[in-house]
Formats: sequence, structure tokens, C-alpha cells
Amino acid sequence: MELLLLGLLAALVWKLYQWKRSPHDAPLRSVTLCLLCAALSYPVAMPGGASGVDTVAGHGTAKLIQNVLLLLAVYFLMCFYLFSAADEEAGRRRARKEGVLVAVVAVAITVAAESVPHETVAGSFSTADMTTPQIAFFYGGAGLYLMYALGMACRWTRRYARMSRRPHSTGLWMAAVGLGVMAVACAIRAVIVALRAADVEVSEPLMAAVAFLLVASILLFAAGITYSGARARISSLRLWLQHRRDHRRLAPLWELLAETYPDNVLRPASAAALDRWRARGVHRRYHRRIVECRDGLVDISPHLLDEGDDGTVLNIDSAELAARLRRASARIEKGVPAPRRAVPLAMALGSDRESDVKQLIAVSDELRAAA
Repeated sequence: MELLLLGLLAALVWKLYQWKRSPHDAPLRSVTLCLLCAALSYPVAMPGGASGVDTVAGHGTAKLIQNVLLLLAVYFLMCFYLFSAADEEAGRRRARKEGVLVAVVAVAITVAAESVPHETVAGSFSTADMTTPQIAFFYGGAGLYLMYALGMACRWTRRYARMSRRPHSTGLWMAAVGLGVMAVACAIRAVIVALRAADVEVSEPLMAAVAFLLVASILLFAAGITYSGARARISSLRLWLQHRRDHRRLAPLWELLAETYPDNVLRPASAAALDRWRARGVHRRYHRRIVECRDGLVDISPHLLDEGDDGTVLNIDSAELAARLRRASARIEKGVPAPRRAVPLAMALGSDRESDVKQLIAVSDELRAAA
């Protein structure tokens, strides 16, 4: 139960963050409310939360609130697909009709729960007396609506999964399987309700297996709807770590060039605190260091040529370039003027930006090794 709640809370936090950034996105609002209702239903279902609610509002209230929240959760899940339809107006009309249906079911199970002693409703699904018609209707009516809504959501999710590309399709297929298994579990529970209402004994292992199936399917659904976003965050984290590592590896080259040409060091756009804070970001510092290193190499290039070099393009390996950089820096400190104009440096690893960075890092590594 704790693992399930943690999974739902993680998915909810992510969707709340997205909803804050896009408050007018109706499909996003629907899936966020779906997760919110699902997350709220579990504390109420836990022994501590249920006893607290029942103490304040009467026995059986926690069970009723839990089921109503689950009905709302699957309703908002249906709304997500309805608001995502190509015909928005038709989707909104269908959402209103589905809203009437879930309201009728919620009112019906509430009336059923209120028409029997509160202690009768307070028990769990496995201990409830299904021979009481109101209790059988309470569990059976809610279960049938859940089966219907989850089945429709599974059908729509499969349709979107077929139309999507990876990684979105992977997450959608995970969500579709989770929804399908939830619908099957609800159907099995409806059959169990019918059997127990007819005073037929159902084994405890079977009911425990169905409960486990529900927990596993909800976790799979939560993982599916957060899969693409989590994967994007992981990719962003990998890029952040790579830029942080490369920024540190460029330090020896940057320090040599920054000491020689301090005017090449870029400063924040202004002295404002926000600009200073942004300038400290890993990506900004990484790209800024690359620019500063390239500018410094252009400025120092006239001092890198030895006697007999043709003076058109400087094409030497990283180790030799590092050695020439140290000698050139020493000459500049002594005030030796530039013997010629700037000389372009050959890109031995390629002409794209990634190859440029690799070459800069290779030179910087040679400087670190020599130090």
C-alpha cells in the first residue's frame, strides 16, 4: 500500500507541476484531478485514516468517501480522453453526459450506504455482508462503473498508443495494460459480489489475488503516464552531468587562457541578482567556458607558430598544442609582441560543435597531465 501511494504521489507531483505551467490545458487538468482523487482515496482507505474519518463523521463514512473518490478518479480519466478528442465540442458534451452518469452512481451508492447501519459499511470488501442487498449494490454498483470507465479508458489508450511514437507509445502501452488489468480485476470483483450475495463462499486467496492485481495494475498505470516525462528528466540529468563534467575538464585550458587574456572572460548581462543567479547555471557556465576558450585560442594563435610554420593553418595534435600554449603564455607574460596575425586552428576531430568541444577537452587534459 505504501509503495502504491508513493507511486501515485510521484505521478501527482509531476502532473501538478505541468498543470501549473499550463493551467488552461483541459486534458492535463483532467489527468491531474484523476491522480489527485486516486491519491486522496488511499489515506482514507488506510486503517489510521479510516478510523479518524469514521470517528468524526460516523462508521462507514471513510469507505463511502473512498469509493466516491475512486469513481471521480476514473471519471476524470475518461475526461482526459474526451477533452483530447479532435472534436472538442463533442468531447465536452460527452464529458457532461458522463458526469451525469457518475453523479447518479455516486448518489445511488451513497443512498445504499446510508440505508443500512453504519457498522455494516465500515468493514472491508472481504468481510462485508454481501447478503444484505444494499451492501451488495454498494460494492457491485461502484465496481461495475469502474469496470466500464476503465475499459473505455483502456480502449482509448490503446488507440493513442498505436498512433504515437516512442517513448510516448511505450508509456501509453504501459498505461493501457494497467487500465485493462484494472478493468478485469473490477469485473472479477463484481462476480465475487454476485456470488457472495447468493451466499456462495469465495476463498480468501482468490480475493487476495484480486486485490494484489489491482495494486499492481495501478502502479503500472502510474508508471505509464509518467514514463515519457521521467525519461525526459533522466536525459536532462545526463546532459547536466555531462556538461558539469566537461566544464571541470576544461578548467586547465580556461585558466591558462583567462590569465593571459582576462578581457575574454564573459560577465553576467547586469549586476542584478537574477542575472548573477542564472549565470551560475551549469549549462550557461559550460557554454560560456567553451566560447571563452575558443576566443582565447584565437587571440593566442599568433604566438603558437614555431619557426618554419607556414602561418596559414595550425594543424598539430593535442599534446603539442598544449606544450605550445604553455610556451606562448610565458612569452606573453614577458611582453613579447605577437609576431603575426591570428591563425586558424585545424579541427582534427571534425568540424561540428561536439568535435570542437572534444578537441578542447583533449588539450585541457594534456595541460592537466603536464601540471
